[in-house]
Amino acid sequence: MVGPIAAETHDVAAALLVREGRVLLCHRHPNRRWYPDVWDLPGGHIDVHEAPAAALRRELQEELGVDVTQADDRPWRTLEPDAGLTLHLWIVDRWHGEVENRAPEEHDQIEWFRPDEVDQLDLAGTFLAPLIRAAVFR
Repeated sequence: MVGPIAAETHDVAAALLVREGRVLLCHRHPNRRWYPDVWDLPGGHIDVHEAPAAALRRELQEELGVDVTQADDRPWRTLEPDAGLTLHLWIVDRWHGEVENRAPEEHDQIEWFRPDEVDQLDLAGTFLAPLIRAAVFR
């Protein structure tokens, strides 16, 4: 796995989409520069002068074709899992639209997982499994 270069900074908004005790994960395409061939949360980079919650809504519309009907301005968690990476996370359990992979160049697969299934996955970071459990069992 290749992480961000320390000299670069990346602000990312991501969602734990929760439905019926499962969370949606996206498998990052093997050709991706950062974190290739691993399961990750949907979301993406926050543009300059863009609010993190607005970036979350935009990314979920672009990647999954859904409109978030609730997302507080403040994220559920903000983490710095790698040097130069700040990850703003929201739990999202209400949206309009059917989830579909609208970004196959980014994710070659999307799938719903129960918390007990994520430990067998190659995740983008070891910090994700406990967050997934916390989001589903909140």
